[in-house]
Amino acid sequence: MAFKFEGLKVWQKAVDFTSDIHDLTRTFPKEELYILTAQIKRAADSIALNIAEGSTGQSDPEYSKFLGYAIRSGIEVVSCLYIGKKRGLISEKDFQRLYNELSSIIRMTQALRKSIEKR
Repeated sequence: MAFKFEGLKVWQKAVDFTSDIHDLTRTFPKEELYILTAQIKRAADSIALNIAEGSTGQSDPEYSKFLGYAIRSGIEVVSCLYIGKKRGLISEKDFQRLYNELSSIIRMTQALRKSIEKR
């Protein structure tokens, strides 16, 4: 593995999660393309991107800041999931599966952030 973040389990899970969100949004109607579809995909991608960006060549406080961005992006995805469910675009089963996976990613990111802040 060439970059430090590639070995992080949380980053790997976040990348897998982006695929799950991509697959989900393929079922959304076209009128959501520039609304919820774009928003949830950008927010989901941002989780993995911020974990990666902060991990390489940054000071610990800067890395912690990027992990904070990743956590906030995860919370944004949670809100998007609720909106999608409310609009009838996301089934209860898919909502629960994605919500649980995202909760795990957020907890892992928070734990990583705490470990960095303790150094």
